Amino acid sequence: MNGHGQRNAPAGGGLDKDRLDTTVRQNAKLFRAEMGEAEFRRFSELIHSEFGIKMPSSKKVLLQSRFQKRLRALGMQSYKEYCDYVFSPEGREKERANLIDVVTTNTTHFFREPKHWDIMNNTVLPELWRRFGAGRILNVWSAGCSSGEEPYTLAMVLSEYAVTHSGFNFSILATDISSEILQKASRAVYALEKADDIPMTMKKKYVLKSKKNPLIKMDKPLRSKITFQRLNFMDNFKLPKQQDIIFCRNVVIYFDRGTQEMLFNKFCSNLSSKGYLFIGHSESLSGMTLPLRQVAPTVFQKTT
Repeated sequence: MNGHGQRNAPAGGGLDKDRLDTTVRQNAKLFRAEMGEAEFRRFSELIHSEFGIKMPSSKKVLLQSRFQKRLRALGMQSYKEYCDYVFSPEGREKERANLIDVVTTNTTHFFREPKHWDIMNNTVLPELWRRFGAGRILNVWSAGCSSGEEPYTLAMVLSEYAVTHSGFNFSILATDISSEILQKASRAVYALEKADDIPMTMKKKYVLKSKKNPLIKMDKPLRSKITFQRLNFMDNFKLPKQQDIIFCRNVVIYFDRGTQEMLFNKFCSNLSSKGYLFIGHSESLSGMTLPLRQVAPTVFQKTT
């Protein structure tokens, strides 16, 4: 213990020090612990069957590292103990959501893949406006929305289109499998540097800057256009409304090819006639049997 810690120790601090020493030893033991092959197989099979995410043997060290957070939170000393808990009745009910929060990767930013926003403004929105006019609300789905930068980008782009097209209206559904990341997305609070990716004209209109902290928050009218909802792509889901535009970018790269095709077929069943699907630039629909035609790189339109 350093001097600072000793000065702040309460009366009877020897007991606190003993507890602290025990915690240090337990953490050191946990750091040295390794996940057994049997536990890894059970976890990888669960993650693939429940969430569709590939977890090959090369991911064992990564999974082990990420699970340390949960072992510490639960006060567990081995991956076997955690594995047994995850597969227990109590663990199935209480821990599965935490497990997927730890496993999933949530990397995104505002106006990611800029060419997509050019295609939205120059091709997709004008075509949909010609068909729908002010007749109905445009339904847009951000599938795998992560911490919310994508749906808020969509809301800014669509709000700007509404400025020059009287009667244009829209609604955005934003879904993710991680409850934790959805809570962050719904708060709409981000580090100040995140605003660097937002065009200045939109930043002035839709972004609030904290006076006390290096933070920004999306303004209330923009937030009101988005509904956040938890959704597992592996479920047999059917959305209440057909979507006119679906953004699912850099999500299916974590799934095997068969799961990808199954998922894109689910998207198509929830896509309106002649609706549009945007995927990530590292993803491909090549060789898949889907009712889609390519209109631009990584942008597709439903053929029926």
